[in-house]
Amino acid sequence: MLSANSIKYLHDFCTKHWHQQPDEFPYAISEWEKLVALHHYANCDLWHLEDEARTPGASDATIAETKRKIDKTNQTRNDLVEKLDEALLGYLAQFDLPNPLEPQHSETPGMIIDRLSILELKIYHTREEIRRTDAPPGHADRNRHRPDTLEKQQGDLRQCLDALWAETMAGQRCFKVYRQLKMYNDPTLNPAMYGDGGSTPRDRRPDPGH
Repeated sequence: MLSANSIKYLHDFCTKHWHQQPDEFPYAISEWEKLVALHHYANCDLWHLEDEARTPGASDATIAETKRKIDKTNQTRNDLVEKLDEALLGYLAQFDLPNPLEPQHSETPGMIIDRLSILELKIYHTREEIRRTDAPPGHADRNRHRPDTLEKQQGDLRQCLDALWAETMAGQRCFKVYRQLKMYNDPTLNPAMYGDGGSTPRDRRPDPGH
């Protein structure tokens, strides 16, 4: 079910497709691929929102609106990381895996896929910068080495993902869904959303001199 090379291909295909047709989803053969693509789409959307938030001369209102979109999209991204792990654990359950008696991996497959997704976007956009015709002199040369470094990191991470999956399938390693339990988007848990004008416990500490 899980193949790092297949994920690499899907990330690469989707990234190129979305930069030509941003709102159209390319084909995905399986429900798993659809989930991987949905997660990558969230990272792709988040990438461009982060760029927009740094637009020179943007009004405070525009920046605030963009930051809210970033929060919402980041929540979607984190939720989808959990769904990736849930889907993998659902697949493993038919084989009575993972073996809970074996060492637990600190990073889940979903987290590794998230890192691979971000690396794919870095590689794509770095190559775009190298090809820029309106860039200042030396811009391409300064950035020409970056894709090689990023691709090496991506290759290392793909090996780690395949190794984790192989060990899990062999009953030698286990992982669990790592619940993010984000608080900043929850109006019942964020003091700035439910409190008195956004003051925080730090603001309300008693004066240590009293």
